[in-house]
Amino acid sequence: MKLLHIDASALGDNSVSRQLSAAVVARFKDSVDSLDVSYRDLDANPIPHLRGSSLAGADAAEVADAENVMAQFLAADVVVIGAPMYNFSIPSTLKSWIDRVAVAGKTFKYTEAGPVGLAGGKRVIIASSRGGIYTGSPADFQEPFLRQVFAFMGITEVEFVRAEGIAYSPKHREEAIAAALASLPEAEFAEA
Repeated sequence: MKLLHIDASALGDNSVSRQLSAAVVARFKDSVDSLDVSYRDLDANPIPHLRGSSLAGADAAEVADAENVMAQFLAADVVVIGAPMYNFSIPSTLKSWIDRVAVAGKTFKYTEAGPVGLAGGKRVIIASSRGGIYTGSPADFQEPFLRQVFAFMGITEVEFVRAEGIAYSPKHREEAIAAALASLPEAEFAEA
């Protein structure tokens, strides 16, 4: 089984989403003998924002990196993403990664009946951290966006592990992390 681990937080060792995504990956490592893990830290190794020169393939190194990002994504059975909420949504570095994997003809296509996802059969687990409490709030553009993006690519098995309200107080942060760690999903993958 192949697992792709993505982290997007800019907070390094102080990141709750990194702590949660690492815990999810550790659970898979403990449970799956032949696990092949690929990792990308989008803060340390960001993907350039999509520009006209990106679409034109003007930079050979950028083209090669984009091809590698796509290959890792397509090969993965499970994708674990550490996704903090920044300004009600996701970090721009994570959006840049999404721009490289949400590609017509590769992960979705348009038909006369509408768009069709081509990347189904994957399990996506989002390790989400939020300074406030936003679940169910109209101000939450993070979770609905991520669900929509992956559904558009044909991925319907999207799960969230959340630590919310971590900026309220040190005690609340500790309790939110403990609750999130207690809710980690099982490390299994049902092959299609």
